[in-house]
Amino acid sequence: MTAFAPDSLVLNRKLPLWYQVSQSLRASILGRTPDASLRLPTEEQLAEHYGVSVLTMRQALKELEGEGLISRHRRRGTFIEPGAMRGAPVRLLGSVDAIVAQQSGDRTTVLGQETTAVSGELVEHFPDTPEVVTYRRLRHDSESGEPTNWAENAVRPELAGAIDPADLARWPMTKVIRDIVGVKISRITDTVEARLADPVTAELLQVPLLSPILHYTGVTYDEGGRVVDVARIRYRGDRFSFTVTVDAH
Repeated sequence: MTAFAPDSLVLNRKLPLWYQVSQSLRASILGRTPDASLRLPTEEQLAEHYGVSVLTMRQALKELEGEGLISRHRRRGTFIEPGAMRGAPVRLLGSVDAIVAQQSGDRTTVLGQETTAVSGELVEHFPDTPEVVTYRRLRHDSESGEPTNWAENAVRPELAGAIDPADLARWPMTKVIRDIVGVKISRITDTVEARLADPVTAELLQVPLLSPILHYTGVTYDEGGRVVDVARIRYRGDRFSFTVTVDAH
């Protein structure tokens, strides 16, 4: 069994530190390899890893414990709860690590990829290129195997050559673009709206045609202000709720 190793994190001083740490650790937990240890490093080790105080780390762990992702045992340590994510909310929160955390966790099947013409709603995001590479993925609940959402990511062709579909079976596109391809992400804009399931969505998510779904659109920008990825994710309406958190500071 391999040791559990949390991702690194560049802290944003405009957001609460405990929140950023909790979201980064949450993404690491949900995206861990199947053979990784369920035991987390100690509070002190995690605090040193993230460069925060032990008190901040405890607050972050308390948040994850409240979500049911971890359990803490005196003298024994802190452990990941297998299969704890069910009925998760779609959260719009203010950091890239929050987006990664939101999109991690479920078992993912890569349905395919193809080069497609830029058309429809993509034109406004990719005015300088005639084509994009579109990746399609279906996510299943890790315990029940039930389909929970399916995603289409339209990515610039010059980035697609560095994307391994095998990585997309483990990690969200946002993480692959940032941590593997090496794109410096400046911001992501999120839109969530209610829609009705079209025939493709109904079949993939195993829901009735025209039943309510949550449709998420995430537009990712690099440091130069160019759009590098447009994610369109359809969530089952009976499995997800919509939550917005606004930082008052």
